[in-house]
Amino acid sequence: MESEQDTNQENSTIGQDTSDNDQNTKRKDMHFLDHLEELRWRIVKALAGIVVAAIFCALIANWLVEDVFLAPVRGASPALAIINLKPYGKVLVYMQVVLLSGFILSIPNILYQFWKFIEPGLYPHERRYIFWIVAFSSLCFFLGVAFSYFIMLPITLQFFAGFGTTAIENTIAINEYMSFVLRMMLAAGLVFEMPMVSFFLARLGVLTPSFMRHYRRHAYTILLIIAALITPADIVSMMILAIPLLLLYEFSIFIARIAMRRRQKAQEMPL
Repeated sequence: MESEQDTNQENSTIGQDTSDNDQNTKRKDMHFLDHLEELRWRIVKALAGIVVAAIFCALIANWLVEDVFLAPVRGASPALAIINLKPYGKVLVYMQVVLLSGFILSIPNILYQFWKFIEPGLYPHERRYIFWIVAFSSLCFFLGVAFSYFIMLPITLQFFAGFGTTAIENTIAINEYMSFVLRMMLAAGLVFEMPMVSFFLARLGVLTPSFMRHYRRHAYTILLIIAALITPADIVSMMILAIPLLLLYEFSIFIARIAMRRRQKAQEMPL
């Protein structure tokens, strides 16, 4: 009888342990599914922001095309003629302008949704700075776009217009021109996020200021390659982008040092 009772008790204990493990697994699965659900809603909200911004841009599409995106080419001398080579070329150009302009305008919302998703992994005192992080990241992106629009594009287009003999007429397809302008603006906006990326990686402990200083020459080489890939195949536009990239790298070292100090202070704080 005793052995039979012991056996029943062991079976009951094993069954209880199995039930506890199942419940723990379910809790972990629910926790993981909660993260997936949160990610899904953050993506939905980011896309909704792009759609709203694109609708607004569609209402002012003529102004965007005529007075914004065609403005840099009008300042070139000799003049650069813009033509449409496809029956549906204008439609595609307008769609491209509306979608990418909506994406640019909705960058603050996209960054906000990203930081809200990773908010649970931050320290309580760090969550108070999400607004300023989003504001600084958005500012960096818009500075990059402005730098491309007001400095890079006019100088680059002027270089192309005045290059070589005047016997060759410069006539550019509208879709090629618009793709060039939008690609330059988006690329400059993204590379200007370097300080914010450095801050984020330094807070995670992945990147350190000493590491960035030690591999400065290697980083300079990579940045020059990036500038060459982003810009057209000419030394002028490449150097126009490379100079602020190198300055941004040095500024990123300073930002990483600040982030590292805050990380150390946060680790020293009592839980």
